[in-house]
Amino acid sequence: MLSAELHRLLQRQLKKSELDVSNNPQLEEFLHMVNEAYRSFDKDILHIENILEESSKELFISNQKLIAERDSTKNKLENIVDNVGGVIFETDLDGNFTYLNNAWEILSGYKLADTLGKNFRSFLYGENIDGNIKFSELFSNTKSETKFIFKHKRNEKVMWFELKSKLILNSNGFPIGYIGTIVDVTNLKNIEIELKRASEAKDNFLSTMSHEIRTPLNAVTGLANILLMEDYLPDQVENLKALKYSGEHLLGLINDLLDFDKIKSGKIKLVEKDFSIIHFLENINSHFSLRAGKKGVDFILKIENELPKTIIGDDLKLAQIVKNLLSNSLKFTDTGSITLSVKNLGVDKNKIQFEFKVIDTGIGISKDRQQLIFESFMQAESETSIKYGGTGLGLSISKKLLEIQGSNLIVESELGSGATFSFIITYKVSNRLNGFEPDMIKMQPNYEPLNINVLVAEDNKMNILIIKKFFANWKVNYEIAENGKELLDIFEKRDFNLILMDLQMPLLDGYQTTSIIRKLPNPTKCNVPIIALTAFAQTDIKKKTQQYKMNGFMGKPFNPIKLYNLLKSYSIDTLNNQAV
Repeated sequence: MLSAELHRLLQRQLKKSELDVSNNPQLEEFLHMVNEAYRSFDKDILHIENILEESSKELFISNQKLIAERDSTKNKLENIVDNVGGVIFETDLDGNFTYLNNAWEILSGYKLADTLGKNFRSFLYGENIDGNIKFSELFSNTKSETKFIFKHKRNEKVMWFELKSKLILNSNGFPIGYIGTIVDVTNLKNIEIELKRASEAKDNFLSTMSHEIRTPLNAVTGLANILLMEDYLPDQVENLKALKYSGEHLLGLINDLLDFDKIKSGKIKLVEKDFSIIHFLENINSHFSLRAGKKGVDFILKIENELPKTIIGDDLKLAQIVKNLLSNSLKFTDTGSITLSVKNLGVDKNKIQFEFKVIDTGIGISKDRQQLIFESFMQAESETSIKYGGTGLGLSISKKLLEIQGSNLIVESELGSGATFSFIITYKVSNRLNGFEPDMIKMQPNYEPLNINVLVAEDNKMNILIIKKFFANWKVNYEIAENGKELLDIFEKRDFNLILMDLQMPLLDGYQTTSIIRKLPNPTKCNVPIIALTAFAQTDIKKKTQQYKMNGFMGKPFNPIKLYNLLKSYSIDTLNNQAV
């Protein structure tokens, strides 16, 4: 018989079915099993509920801990962000600020509430951006990163900031905005500005000192050349040559210092043009054969194999390198020989390589000092500069000039056994079919009288004396003006084949005077050839003379051969021959 305490669900089901189980033992047994199953299920449910309740309590506690940790971390991050020295910002794709930390108010002076939601263009102006960055490209979704420096004026104080930003992408890889930083770099920028001013001051100092030194030096070398051109007593020749050598040596030292400064400041540029490597070597040979012969040293030019007639490259830089190396060898070689060896290493893809070697039988260099000689103002031994002279810049300049052209200077030597300096340099192959003969070779002067009318602008009395002496020897027709205004008065009354224009003059300088001449209505006068004359060493002088439509540039002190060749190229006879 069934127990009266049936499970509530079973009682409900039996009542609903109106089933009589009193006379059915088998059904009664089955219902008993079902009743036990219900009760067992209730126990399982109760157990699960207990477990869930405990788990829920644990989850609640863990969740509270996580919330506390999140809030703590958030507060720490906010404290860090708000106390960091730089601005942290976030914008949408249009550049509207969506987030800014407290540093914004401190550095910019604008309130956060007045900034959020506004565009960066409301606070940043194109003229305040440092460099050549277009304002429209500052925030562009085509650039993943942006970096620039800008200035901002606050309380009459100019401040400089560096901005870095990065494009933000969503999970699908589409851009949605920018995040970045703004850091105060005022101190660094001010240092940079001061360094730039110092560099400009240094350049101006070098330029001014060069002018001040070259001006009297022009008189020394000029008078020495004039005295050697005129009649002199036999016992005076040694003194005159010593005077000329001393002046040229001093000029060489000045040029070394100026070249070194140009290279160091990155102002040296390659000027590539057609030139004859054969004529180049002939010129080197004629010059150093005489110099070496006077010292009792043999000079040997060794051409290893066939050389092309014409190549494309910077022949002036090559001349400076080779002359520096040969002068260095000549300085340290008292007996024996100096050899300049040139080898054609072959052509590849319209480029040709040459190997140059300068081999001497001089004092040599010890192994431990061989790298030191390439450093600026350094020589192999401390006694070297005392015994042999020089600045210690020649090899340094040569090495740097080669590095600019992708080459390197190598030394092989032993103390007491001479030295070999070598380099491999690449030039372009020229397409010229005819032989190329440079002006230096074509116009070796023999100082014949020159048929030319020259107007000279020069205010330095000693330079005027030198020019008068040169022109008297060459039978040149000339007039001299001591300032630009006087030159214009003379030029208005007479025609000239050439004007030699000093750039530094009172009343009107060379640039101003040239500008006036180029605007004259008379086509003959406004197109008269004008050659700039200056002892200044500023690297932009040559470029500036071209901007003012001058026809050339000549430095002081005057080299008589170069000056004569210049006058001859503009002489009436030369121009008539060219017109035929």
